[in-house]
Amino acid sequence: MPPAPCPCGLTESYAACCGRFHDGGLTAPTAELLMRSRFSAFAVGDTEYLLRTWHPDTRPRRLTLDPGQEWTRLEILGRTAGGLLHAEGTVEFRAHYRHRGRDGFLEENSRFRREDGHWVYLDAEA
Repeated sequence: MPPAPCPCGLTESYAACCGRFHDGGLTAPTAELLMRSRFSAFAVGDTEYLLRTWHPDTRPRRLTLDPGQEWTRLEILGRTAGGLLHAEGTVEFRAHYRHRGRDGFLEENSRFRREDGHWVYLDAEA
């Protein structure tokens, strides 16, 4: 039986997709792949990765995830810049979840910035 696809929605297994970023061996080469890997980090409960990929100016000192929230699916709705040759970019997404038996979603247009050669999450556009 093949491994389950990555929580981010791409077809590769977690280990071959976002897991390779979570373990610190590689960094996401684009803003969209960082967005996907951050969604997967929420799905698997990897707060260390979430904090590590958060811009130092906007990163919280502590991050506690709600154990009653299950992140179930990610849709990428749009993007601007954020490629290999860019310093900034945005990714608009819809993240689906189940919280205490109820389905819901979070929609956001996230801003990303390249710092010291690595993409980091900056904040959400208002």
